[in-house]
This record gives sequence, C-alpha cells and structure tokens, in this order.
Amino acid sequence: MHPGERNAWLGLSLTPGLSSKQFRTLLAALGGPEQIYAATTGTLQQHVPVPVAQQISQGIHIERIAATLDWLNQPGNYLVTLADADYPQRLLEITDPPPLLYVKGRRELLNKPGLAVVGSRNTTPQGALNAESFAHALADAGLTIISGLALGADTAAHQGGLKGAASTIAVVGTGLDIIYPARNKALAHQLAEHGAIISEFPLGTPSIAANFPRRNRIISGISLGCLVIEAALQSGSLITARLASEQGREVFAIPGSIHSPVARGCHYLIKQGAKLVESAQDILDELRWHTPAAVTSVANGYEDTLLTLMGFDALHLDTLIARSGLTAETLSAMLLEKELMGQIATLPGGLYQRII
Repeated sequence: MHPGERNAWLGLSLTPGLSSKQFRTLLAALGGPEQIYAATTGTLQQHVPVPVAQQISQGIHIERIAATLDWLNQPGNYLVTLADADYPQRLLEITDPPPLLYVKGRRELLNKPGLAVVGSRNTTPQGALNAESFAHALADAGLTIISGLALGADTAAHQGGLKGAASTIAVVGTGLDIIYPARNKALAHQLAEHGAIISEFPLGTPSIAANFPRRNRIISGISLGCLVIEAALQSGSLITARLASEQGREVFAIPGSIHSPVARGCHYLIKQGAKLVESAQDILDELRWHTPAAVTSVANGYEDTLLTLMGFDALHLDTLIARSGLTAETLSAMLLEKELMGQIATLPGGLYQRII
C-alpha cells in the first residue's frame, strides 16, 4: 500500500460521524479511499448524510495522521485494512466488519484459528483458574485465544493463551496507545511481544462504555466459537455470546453453583442452547478440531512425558512428585490441564489416573 492510499484510509477512519457501515458503503460505490476523496460533495451525499459528506470534503486530518504514522513507524505496529490480504477473513463473515484494524504484535495471528474466552471481571478464584487452564489447553491444541484484556476472566484467559503454543489476541475498546485497564500494563507488554493487541478505534480513543459492545463483535467475529467462563445475567460476556450466536459461531459455557451469581449467565446460555463443557476436549470435539502436527510437536514437551511416567495405575501426588522431580505447584497445574483435556481423572484419596 503506497503512502497516499494509507493516508486516505486513515483520513476516512478519522472522519467525524462516518460509521463503519457508511465507510463500507462508500468503498462499494466509489472504490478505494482515494477515489472517495476525489468525489464531489454531491456524489458523496448520494451515499452518506450531508454532514458526513461535508466532513469528508474538508480533507484529511493532517495532525492526527502524522501522529498515527509516527506510531506505525515503531516496530511491531501495523495498520490492516479491508484491502489487505491478511485482513482477518472470519471478520468478513459478520454484518459489520471494521474497515481497518490497528495491530500491535504478531500480525500473522489475525488469520489463525481462534476461540473467544470471556467471563466476569469479578471472577471467582476457581473461575480464574478455569479460564487460564482452558485457555492454556486450547492454545496448546492450536487455537489462538481471543479475549478483551479486561480484569478477571479475560486476564486469566490471556495468561493461559500466552503459555500455550498458539498464543493469544486481545481486542480492546480504546486506541492502542492507551492501556485499559492500567493494571494490565505488564500483560499488554507481554501480548505485544508474544501475542497481539488489536483495535478498530483510532489512537487516542479513551475508554468509553459504548465502544465495548463494538469491541465484543470483533472478539466473537474473529473466532470459531465463544467460551463463557463465568457471567452474571447482565454482562458484557453475554453480549459477546449473543453476538457469537448471531454470527453463526459455536457458544460454550461452563456450569457452576446454582447459588453463585456469576454462574447464572452460563446457566442461562446453556438453557438457550449453548454447549455445556467440562473439559477443553469437549470444545475440541464439538469443533471437530484436529490439532496440527506442528502445534502438537511444540505443545507436547514434558507434559507427554508425564503421561508416560503415570502409566495406567492410580497414583498419589507424592508419588508423581518423586517420579517427575517437579514441585507440587508445577505438577498440580499440569495435572489440572491434563484433566481438562480429558486425559486423566481425579480419584478419591488424592489419586490420579491416566484414562487414555
């Protein structure tokens, strides 16, 4: 993409009042952004409201474009438009794909198969553990984990994805020069280095409540399905699940206690037809997912050795510690992931047994 075309894409994206739908309408009617800027105000008014047509005719926003170009000149920062071959193909299937995306990190992840993992900001300790463990297992199976960088379940999902072979993408509702919430600054830096952060919003866009439902349609749209960890009945996670269903994506939910407020959203989704899941393998089976050989070779490592060490007899944790030489904390985390993958079972008396 030559500089003039890139500047035209940026200029249109910064036009006050121009919605993504109107942007795409102009592209369909007039061609690329340079052709849109070359059109007369009268021509533009045939496709967009008069005030928007007038804003476009006033020209490109030089100062804001210059600031964005400075950002794009930094390593690992990209602009991906509908005209680019690596624009996320799954987003083209939704009714309102963003005309362009700001990307920080591993651009190649945009078209990797992914699964949305979302949940409550006020997740329980068990919910956070489930989010991280499921995300880790699914990423090791070759699914890039997609979430929203919020506190709670989103944070845990990204942490799990970063541990897995297929990594993770955060879709945010601010400009990429703003980290929200600020408490996730360290996580955002990890994502920029080992995963990716994406946004349809221009640099400088602050945290605005109305932007997050728009962010959610990208989380679900870029994914093959959506897993809800924990959610209240009125929550952004349920919005993401609804959007996923409308977009033809699979919806999965983990059940919880009937007494827990953050389980009610998941129970509601299950009543509405979401797939009840107890393990990561449940999701892989529903998606008819076959882990790519290249991912399997990266993901297996010592954890496959663990299955060999276990044999097929029921063993106590202390025995496994002695056999493996691992700490109780490390081994417990590995065993939980294997249980979520349906490869081992927990038995009474603190025993573990391989079942495959």
